[in-house]
Amino acid sequence: MLIAIALPLLLAVAVAAIAITARVRGVGDPAPPDTRPLPVAPIDSPAADGPECNALLAALPAELPADDAPLATRPLAEPVQPGVRAWAASPRPAVLRCGLPRPAELTPTSALLEINGVRWLELDDGVPDPVVVTYIAVDRPVYVALTTPTTAGSGPLQLVSDVVRTTLPATEVAVR
Repeated sequence: MLIAIALPLLLAVAVAAIAITARVRGVGDPAPPDTRPLPVAPIDSPAADGPECNALLAALPAELPADDAPLATRPLAEPVQPGVRAWAASPRPAVLRCGLPRPAELTPTSALLEINGVRWLELDDGVPDPVVVTYIAVDRPVYVALTTPTTAGSGPLQLVSDVVRTTLPATEVAVR
C-alpha cells in the first residue's frame, strides 16, 4: 500500500524537477529572431518599382507591433529585390512584397477580410497548424502581400492596413 502512494508522488516530484531544470536552462523558449540580412528570392512583381510601391515602402514604420515584442526592421541581402521590406520575427521573418500580379487564389467566391478599410485575401501555409500566414491586399492599384508568423498576432496586419489605406487609393476588387 505504501508503494502505491509513494510511486505517484515520486513521479510527480521527478516531473516537476525536470520542468524546473528545463525552465532554468531555457529549454523550450522560442529562438530569438534572426536579424542577419534576409535573402529574398526574386519573384514576378511587375509593379514593384512603381510610384505606388515606392510610396508604400517609404511610409512603412521601422517596427511592427506584435504580441510578444515589436518586430524591428530586418535588412535585406544583396541583391535587394524591389518592393520588399522585412522585419525580424521568430520563427520566420515578417515580409511585405508590393507590386505583385493578381493572386490566382482570388476568385468570385473568395472570402475577404476587411481590416482598417483594406480588403485582404488570407492564405496560410497549408499545414494543420500554420506557422505563417499571408495576407494580400486586393482592393488597391497594386497587390501587396504581408507574410507573418502566426505567433505575431494581428498587430502587423493592422498597422500595415493603416499604411496601405493612407498611401494607396481604394479600387474595385478584380477577381478575373
